[in-house]
Amino acid sequence: MPTSSLDAQLLATARQAYATDGFCVLPPVLPADLLARVPAHMHAVLDGRFETGREPMWKPATDPAAVRVIDQPHVADRTIFELVTQPAIGQAAAAVTGARRVQLWAASLMWKPTGTSSAGKVGWHQDLQYFDSMWEPGTEIITAWIAVSHVTADAGPVRFVPGSHRWGLLNQSEFYNPTDAPIAIPAGAVWREVPALLAPGAFSLHHALTYHGSGPNTSPGPRLGFALHLSLDDARPRPLTADNPGTPYLKHLGDPQVCPILFHAGTRRSV
Repeated sequence: MPTSSLDAQLLATARQAYATDGFCVLPPVLPADLLARVPAHMHAVLDGRFETGREPMWKPATDPAAVRVIDQPHVADRTIFELVTQPAIGQAAAAVTGARRVQLWAASLMWKPTGTSSAGKVGWHQDLQYFDSMWEPGTEIITAWIAVSHVTADAGPVRFVPGSHRWGLLNQSEFYNPTDAPIAIPAGAVWREVPALLAPGAFSLHHALTYHGSGPNTSPGPRLGFALHLSLDDARPRPLTADNPGTPYLKHLGDPQVCPILFHAGTRRSV
């Protein structure tokens, strides 16, 4: 599918899925040649080699079996920047949510090694658990999960719980603390898990309240991807202070090399 055009019927289906389930999945829309180049650049950033000379927010894994997460990798590498600012991402986010402006404010490189260790799991969580203290009430935040490798059923795909975006902020379980303890969900609600199986260049979009997590990667190779956190329309950050965990991210909202605008009504992107 060309990156310059997203099928109207596909977007209509995605829009309905997002409204009903709190997430949707889009097929590959990112350039194959770019995707082929990205893994080597992910390796470079993980190894501490930053071609721009600008360091990301460094988060080395303490356990070699755990998911390695590097925040703001796009500031360190031009190829990764090219990937996270692809027009199709902003176009899809706007079309699915009805937003007139989409801005990338935080990105995470995610490298899930192969293995059966529980360290490779990501605990059930709602993104708003971490974002609520960063943004004023009413700010709409969504996440795009971009697949670089084939995310098959055995690769530890992100698993979403349909409809959980209507449960409110439950603030139970955590990303870095996987547990088998059940989430206490609202009366009458149903817990059902749907894996997002993605080919390279495909991506999912999910609401900040949608519960999601993932299991270990038992496939032959690492699971490679990026989580892009996007603010929509007139997003308002909370006051930037030493106590606000969002300050290291949100203080760069005016810097297009850190927080590029991916879509604005009447334009494709501004980077």
